[in-house]
Amino acid sequence: MASNQGKGTLYTFPGNFRAYKAQIAAQYSGAQLTVAGEDKFKMNDTNHSGDYLKKFPTGKVPAFENDAGVHLFEANAIAHFLANEQLRGKTPVEQAQVLQWIEYGEREINPASATLVYPCMGIMQFNKQNNERAKDELKHILQLLNDYLRTRTYLVGERITLADVAVGCDLLLLFQWIIEPSLREPYPHVTRWFSTLIHQKEFQAVLGSDYKLCDKAAQFDAKKYAEVSRQERTTNVSQSSDGGAKADKKKPKEEKPAKEAAKPAKKEKEVEDADEAEDTYDEPKQKDPFADMPKTTFNMDEFKRVYSNEDTATKAIPYFWNNFDKENLSIWFCEYKFPEDLAQVFMTCNLISGMFQRLEKLRKNAFASMCVFGENNNNTIAGVWFWRGQDLAFELQSDWKVDYESYIWKKLSVDDEKTKQLVNNFFLWEGDHNGKKFNQGKIFK
Repeated sequence: MASNQGKGTLYTFPGNFRAYKAQIAAQYSGAQLTVAGEDKFKMNDTNHSGDYLKKFPTGKVPAFENDAGVHLFEANAIAHFLANEQLRGKTPVEQAQVLQWIEYGEREINPASATLVYPCMGIMQFNKQNNERAKDELKHILQLLNDYLRTRTYLVGERITLADVAVGCDLLLLFQWIIEPSLREPYPHVTRWFSTLIHQKEFQAVLGSDYKLCDKAAQFDAKKYAEVSRQERTTNVSQSSDGGAKADKKKPKEEKPAKEAAKPAKKEKEVEDADEAEDTYDEPKQKDPFADMPKTTFNMDEFKRVYSNEDTATKAIPYFWNNFDKENLSIWFCEYKFPEDLAQVFMTCNLISGMFQRLEKLRKNAFASMCVFGENNNNTIAGVWFWRGQDLAFELQSDWKVDYESYIWKKLSVDDEKTKQLVNNFFLWEGDHNGKKFNQGKIFK
C-alpha cells in the first residue's frame, strides 16, 4: 500500500467495536491512521451535517477519508482498504475464505451480540423470547467456531488475517458482557484463539491492555434502561445497526417522556422481573400488520405444539389438513434464487437462521419448513410456508423485506394433490429438490 493511500482519518466514537477492525488492520499494515478527535467529530452532530453527508451519504460511522479523495463508510471495507496482503489473503482462495468469515460475522454473530448485549448496556429493551433465541444462536456460533478451530490456530492460513480481526472484533462485546467462564468451558478452542488475538500487540494498541473476559454474564437492568432518555435511546439503537453501540453514554436530559410522567408509581418502583420491565418501559406499540384481517379458525399455537411434540406423519400432518382454513390462510413455496453462491452447508443453514431472526415478529401468524438440499459446494434452499392472509406477508412490514427478495415465491393451490404431497414432504423433511437430496431443515414456528 502506498503511504499516501494508507494515511487518513477515521471518524467514529469511543468504544465502537466496528471501528476497531480498521484500527487494528492499520496497526498490522503500518497505515498512518488518525482517529478524529472531538474537535473534528461529534457523534450525532457531525455525521448529520451537510459536509459529512456529502462525503458519506449514509451518515454512518466509522467512516474514512484520505488526502487522495477516498471516502469509505463501512467498517469491513475500511479495514480491507487499510490492510496489507497478508491480512487480505495472499491467494484467491485465501481472499475468498477471509471474505466468508467477515460475512459470517456480520450476518450471524452481530445480530446475536446486539440482542444479548445491548439490553445489558441499557440501550435496547429486553425481550425474553428474543434473548432465549439469541442464546441458542450464540451456542451454535461458539460450537461452529470451536469445531473449526480444533485443528487450526487462525481462521485462514497460518497467520492472522482480516478474518480473525473482523470476527474477533464482532465477538468483543460478547466476551466482555455475556460469555462467562461456564459458557467458555465447552469451547476451549474458541477461547484459546480469542485470547491469542487480544494479546497481540496490534490488538492491544487499539483495545488497551486492560480488556478482560467477563467473570459473570451481565443482566438486563430495568432502572438503567429507564435512565436513558427515550430520544437518545432511539438514536443510539438506530446508530448501533449502522455503526455499533456507544458504550460511554451521555446523561439523559432532565425532561421525562410523557408516558413515564403519567405513571410515576411504576417509574419509581424498582422492577426486578425483566418481563415486567418490558411492560413498564416499552416503546409505543406498532399496529399489528394482521389486525385488519379476518380472524382464522386455525389454531396456530396448537398446530405448532402438535408438530413439535407429536409424530409428524400420524398427528401433525392430519391436524394441519383437517383444520386448515383456506379462506384466511395461504400456502407458499419458496426457492433460493442464487444457489450458485452457496458453498458450505453450515453457511447455508446460517443464512436461513439469519432470515428467521429478522422475521421474529411474524412468528405468531406464520409457520415454515425451510430445507437445505444437496451437499457442500452443491446445495440449495427451498421451503414451504403458510400464514394469515392471501398475499405475501413480508410486504406487510418494511423490516420483513430484508430476505424475501432473494427467493422465488409461488402461491400454492390448497385443493391440489401435488400441493398436499409437497407440503407433507417438507413437513416430514423427506424427498429431494431439483435432483438434490434432503440434507437438513429448519422450522420457523
